[in-house]
Amino acid sequence: MKIIAVIPARYGSSRFPGKPLAKLGDKFIIQHVYEQAQKSGLFKEIIVGTDDQRIFEAVDNFGGKVTLTSKQHKSGTDRVAEVCNKMTCCHDADVIVNVQGDEPFISEKPLKKLIAEFDDPDVQVATLMHTITENLEDPNVVKVICDENSDAISFSRTSFIDENYENFKHIGVYAFRRKSLFDFVKLSQTKREKNERLEQLRLLDNGYKIRMVLTDYKGIGIDTPEDLKKAERLIQNR
Repeated sequence: MKIIAVIPARYGSSRFPGKPLAKLGDKFIIQHVYEQAQKSGLFKEIIVGTDDQRIFEAVDNFGGKVTLTSKQHKSGTDRVAEVCNKMTCCHDADVIVNVQGDEPFISEKPLKKLIAEFDDPDVQVATLMHTITENLEDPNVVKVICDENSDAISFSRTSFIDENYENFKHIGVYAFRRKSLFDFVKLSQTKREKNERLEQLRLLDNGYKIRMVLTDYKGIGIDTPEDLKKAERLIQNR
């Protein structure tokens, strides 16, 4: 299988504007993500897709492959699909991994486990989760519950109160077969997706299955300046 990684990066995050270019240690967050994907050795190509010239220039300057994309995308996956459509090196990819641009500690082990799910021909979309150790009520911690086949039942920013299901924390790293990626972006946003601000609900609401992959990787998805402070402490303690 040809596996590629696309890192979507937009400048205008509502909770943390300019986040990809925030410094973590002596590097931009986006550079950490790119180099971690490189270090894994799993990808034929790694490409950043961004809507901002400043991010484009920063990635280009540290030697990364990068392309400009529309500012109109409603989700990171829409941006990934544009990259895959316009970049010739992506046209024959079997699996496309959307490595979120705010996961600077992503590593080989969880990515390899995620990709291994595609040995099952029935898996079209997969993503990561881990056991929750944070505050269940924190809306920045996206919760997911699964069925007996490890397929997602639902995602929410609030906790699921049902003794039959365990809440897990969703980690926003997705993998798609090529056709499923392009099917996704043809779908209209659903009411639940807009209300929760969770793009994966678009798939569930349209009858698609999402395979959840349990990992002990926790990392820190940087959504807010407070998350960046936590990441800085991790860097300092290494």
